[in-house]
Amino acid sequence: MKPVLLLIPGMLNTAAVWRPVAALLEDRFEVRIAEVQTQDSIAAMARDAWARVADVPAHVPLVLCGFSMGGYTAIEMVAGKGPRPVDALALVDTSARPESAEGAAVRLKTIAAIERDFDKVVAGIAQFGVDPSRGADEGWMGAMRALLREVGPETAIRQNRAISTRGDHRAALAALRVPTLVVCGRSDRITPPEHSQELAALIPSAQLEWIEQAGHMTPIEQPARVAALVAALAGRMQGDKAP
Repeated sequence: MKPVLLLIPGMLNTAAVWRPVAALLEDRFEVRIAEVQTQDSIAAMARDAWARVADVPAHVPLVLCGFSMGGYTAIEMVAGKGPRPVDALALVDTSARPESAEGAAVRLKTIAAIERDFDKVVAGIAQFGVDPSRGADEGWMGAMRALLREVGPETAIRQNRAISTRGDHRAALAALRVPTLVVCGRSDRITPPEHSQELAALIPSAQLEWIEQAGHMTPIEQPARVAALVAALAGRMQGDKAP
């Protein structure tokens, strides 16, 4: 059996956010995608993500790869007492920081804006979430807005509330001893590069990689680069297991 790769979507993402990456990794991994649209907390997302891989035998390597909010979920999975060890971890455009008071206030404003005009919020997030070079490509931006809009306003509100109450797992990450990849788009304005620098510095085994010509939405903006980095992480995992 191939190693199992569990891809975890971010906020306002269906499984579609990972499909371009998944298609490039199917030869190396058995790829599964978690569902994070129905839960009301990051802990519940982690619980359901564990259920998605409950049938994976203990001898089969398991790799978690979380994007944005999916990174919070992956961190929750490795910080808690999961049903089995994780063999490698990839954290994409995410952060180890808990919600700040300022962030919580902004999130409340975002929820109010979603209730007023979801499409307007989606358009703003799409524009802010990608490399500035993409902004003038209306066809590409239209597809991005459609991807973000698909989850609907109720899910978007529920996910914002879940993120605002996420746990602080920095102590657990500092004790983590598995091959870890931290990835960030060089022009990420949603989870800025300093968050990834902090995250990589916190985890003893972490390798930090930048993705050029990408903002926050790296799995869509640069899927080939993301896939190549995850494939290289699998090589590190196998190297650590070699006698």
